[in-house]
Order: sequence, then structure tokens, then C-alpha cells
Amino acid sequence: MRLRIVDAFTDRPFRGNPAGVLLLDGEFPPDAWLQQVAAEVNLSETAFARPLPPGGDADWALRWFTPTAEVDMCGHATLATAHVIATSGLATGLIRFSARCGILTAEAAEAAEAAEAAEGSTITMDFPTSSLTPVEADPAVRSALGVEIRSVHDTSEHIGDLLVELADERAVRELTPDLAALRGFARRGVIVTAAAEDPSRGYDFVSRGFFPAFGIDEDPVTGSAHTALAPFWAARLGRASLVGLQGGARTGLVAVRLAGDRTLLTGNAVTVIDGELLTRP
Repeated sequence: MRLRIVDAFTDRPFRGNPAGVLLLDGEFPPDAWLQQVAAEVNLSETAFARPLPPGGDADWALRWFTPTAEVDMCGHATLATAHVIATSGLATGLIRFSARCGILTAEAAEAAEAAEAAEGSTITMDFPTSSLTPVEADPAVRSALGVEIRSVHDTSEHIGDLLVELADERAVRELTPDLAALRGFARRGVIVTAAAEDPSRGYDFVSRGFFPAFGIDEDPVTGSAHTALAPFWAARLGRASLVGLQGGARTGLVAVRLAGDRTLLTGNAVTVIDGELLTRP
């Protein structure tokens, strides 16, 4: 099986968020094997996709695994998968995925020119917009973050994060949460965010994501979280189209456009490793 490592939400290698991608020929192997592969790849997400018969609602079935669990929704690994499908010449134009969270689509700005292309490609994905419910800040969350919290929102079931607004961009960048405390938190994770200090730098808001309960201390760029960040910041900044910068040591840019109950996520992707998985199920 051919295994690619793709950096998503960046146009340069070694930035953004890396994801493993395996395109399967037939049915999904047993869940235990998929989980073992994801643990071996040991990135925040490994995506497994298989082609579906023509004439249906989707072209590919898509699943995502962290090193420890399967998840309902993942943006950066979907972007990485669409990039691999497009650059492999397996699809042109709109790509439709069937996933646990419903039908997702991805479309490259330009058709892939060669199967071996490693240059970044711009892809726009169509995801369901997350609902946002204001909640009181849990004292345990306040303690784990150790900083001033302005607001807290619960996100929809397919994301399952807490969205926490901090005072400013500096607070987000310098945050050092208690990961051991967050590891016992009964959510997928915590997204912290703040308005950009200087929007002339090319982004409107910043964020970081922590998911230690799923084996990911910090996720560099979380596409799915932007389906919650988009409505949150659209309401505050008065614009439907925004750009978010996410990450700590590694960063990436996500362009978002809020379209009612759907959120369009646009970013680049670049393949950095293309190899062979020698162990079959």
C-alpha cells in the first residue's frame, strides 16, 4: 500500500499540519488494523479512503484515526486526502466524501498536472458549520489553562471541543496549558482563540488546539475547529470571509467563508513523503 505524508494548510514542506493518507483498493480493513497503522504513523490524523461505486452521493468513503481513536471529523486530513487524489490523477474537479459526519466535498483550484507533483495545491472544502452554545467556564478548564478567559462556547457533536476566547493574540501564543489536566477532560479537546493583534499581517484571528485525551498534545492546524471559529469570529468582526492562523511551533493558514449551515475551508497542501506500507491486514 502506498502511504503519503502530506503537510496541510501550508504551501511549504515542514509547516502546517502533517497527515498520513492511504488510498485503499477495496473495503476498509478491520478497525484494529486501521488503528495500528495510525499509531505507527503517529501523526495527529491518518486518513483512509476507498473508492465508492459510481452513481451515489459520494465518490470516496473516508475515515480518520488519531494515534489512539477514530474521530467523526477532520479537516486537515481531508485536505491531504483530496490533494493526494487530485495529484494522483484519480479525480478532477469536485471530490465527494462520505464520512461519519455526513457528505463532505473538496475541490482543487486547478487540476493536478502530474502524479508526482509535490507542489502545494489550493483546495476548498465544504463542511457543516458548528453550532456554538455559550457555557460557563469550568473551574478545571480555568485551572488547566491558567490565563484570563473572556468567553467559553460548546461546539457541535461532531467536533466536541470547547472554544475558549482569550484576552489577546499574545495570550494565545504564550499559553502553556496543563496537558495532564486536559487529558482527563471529557471532551475531544480545547481550542483557544483571540483576535489578531495586527490584521495587516494577513490573518484575522489566531488559535491553538489541544487534544491530549486523543493522543495529540497540540494539533498544529485543526480544520474542523474552524467550522466553529468561522461563525464565532464572523459574528464579532462582521465579515463572512476571514483568515485564521493556527499553531504553536508549526503554523498554518485557513481561509474560511461562512455560508449559513456550511463553512468553506480553503488551504494549500504539499506532499513531503511518498512511500510503501509493507504490512498488509
